[in-house]
Amino acid sequence: MIYKTIFSLLMVLFLTSSMSVRQTGTLTIFISDFRSNKGNVSVALFNNEDAFPKLPEKAVSVMFLPITGNKSMAVFQNLPAGEYAVSVYHDENNNKKMDTNFFGIPKEGVGASNNARGHLGPPKYKDAKFLFNGKSQTIQIQIVYL
Repeated sequence: MIYKTIFSLLMVLFLTSSMSVRQTGTLTIFISDFRSNKGNVSVALFNNEDAFPKLPEKAVSVMFLPITGNKSMAVFQNLPAGEYAVSVYHDENNNKKMDTNFFGIPKEGVGASNNARGHLGPPKYKDAKFLFNGKSQTIQIQIVYL
């Protein structure tokens, strides 16, 4: 009888510890310095170095948001604590892709978390990554036109 009670208690402890609740919170991103309110801004949240910033289909989440007063804001809710990087671009013509010139240089404004800038290409994940605390956090990104 005592063995059954001990076994039951151990099972309850095991199940409750394996179902630990992961802390989630809200990440707010303020994006500024758009040259116009035309189109939308694409905001992609990554937790994968290999995907950043060129594979938005592998992002944690992608949003297309309006621009008002040459600014925009993205809010990611119920986001688990962890390491992330954000890339944004001003989709001025609303075609849901970043337009580039013949040399691959963006024709539309771009930005990344930590205001990371690329050298002869997009920014590196290591320069754009940040730790999200799993509670409430705000970051700012400034759009640049190349």
